[in-house]
Amino acid sequence: MTNKKACNLRDRIIKEMVVDYANALERNFDLAKQFIRITRDGKIDIRFKDKLTGIEQILLYLIGKLYAKEAGFTDTESVGNKELMDELGITRGSLLPWLKSLRDHNKIKQIKKGKHTYHAIPVNLVEKTLKSIERKIKKNM
Repeated sequence: MTNKKACNLRDRIIKEMVVDYANALERNFDLAKQFIRITRDGKIDIRFKDKLTGIEQILLYLIGKLYAKEAGFTDTESVGNKELMDELGITRGSLLPWLKSLRDHNKIKQIKKGKHTYHAIPVNLVEKTLKSIERKIKKNM
């Protein structure tokens, strides 16, 4: 590939393919803060838990972890099963089928680190997820 073609391809990739995660989080900040609170130690508090399904709580928690990572309160956006169970008060018997359903529907990604499994939400699903939850909450108010 000539130098000019390589430069042209590089420019096209940067212009058309590069994703700016911080921009996606910033764009959805006002929507996210309606449902999520973050402590300085990286813990996530979900608002309106009583109006949300377990799956919706998991999704909001994972979105909260993205914001906590962006704020520098945690090193990673991924969350283990134990953290989800402890922080959301969900039993293992409920959590595992919900996580499988979310993975099967490509709403979360699974990350293996040694013998441990973690979960994260792709940034490109943040807006869609938040808007869906917003519609549900407004409908039930």
